[in-house]
Amino acid sequence: MLGYFADDVRNAYVALGLHPRLSYFAARSAAFGAVGPEVPTATFYVFAPWLHAKALPASWAAASPERVQQARRDGMTVVLDRVVGDTDVTELLDLARTVCAGLTAPGRPLYAAHAGLEWPDEPRLALWHAATLIREHRGDGHVAALLHAGLDPVESIVIGGLFSGNTGFMRSSRGWSDDEWAAGVARLTELGLVDGDALTEEGLVFRKDLERETDRMALEGWAHLGLEGTRRVAELAAPLRAAALGSGILPDWISSRG
Repeated sequence: MLGYFADDVRNAYVALGLHPRLSYFAARSAAFGAVGPEVPTATFYVFAPWLHAKALPASWAAASPERVQQARRDGMTVVLDRVVGDTDVTELLDLARTVCAGLTAPGRPLYAAHAGLEWPDEPRLALWHAATLIREHRGDGHVAALLHAGLDPVESIVIGGLFSGNTGFMRSSRGWSDDEWAAGVARLTELGLVDGDALTEEGLVFRKDLERETDRMALEGWAHLGLEGTRRVAELAAPLRAAALGSGILPDWISSRG
């Protein structure tokens, strides 16, 4: 998550000529190549189509996908140097690579695209790459869970925002109009999942079930690692997680989770 909020990474994109806000769409979709807006509209799922269309393919006129990917890694190198420092990540990286070796690509387009990229040589950057693969694999599964549950993009972020306490961020960053947002709230209200500015009891159960299903579909890499290895990852990653949360880079709705 650091890479999506760190000024160092965003500045690396801007140095290429990308728009500060729209650089996200080029950076995350660069693994697909020089795609148009249709691919991230489908795979990112929750953003308004006009945002994708504004970012792509125009971003590729400023910088190729390969240059964007390199800028992403260059920016993350600076961030990791500041946040992780000289922490030895050798054992954690070995475990994370074992998790990634157990991940499969069918039905996971964002994971598959990023899995096709070369692994960085620098250990901290390689650990970030592993975390990206695990995150995108889980994210692909989450989209599948949303589709199976019958939630459209607006409904997904309305119920997700209420569940995570980041409604303001979702409304300001996903590009949907006030009318589109209100219509999504109305549909969820009619379903009995939302009441005013909160989830109903039924809505909370519904959203927790979505999270459990997402977790279930993300288990294959961790099953490949095994229980003891997974426990060791949690132990080794704890101080890095604390450093990331305390770095001042992440927004309050993430850092306050502790």
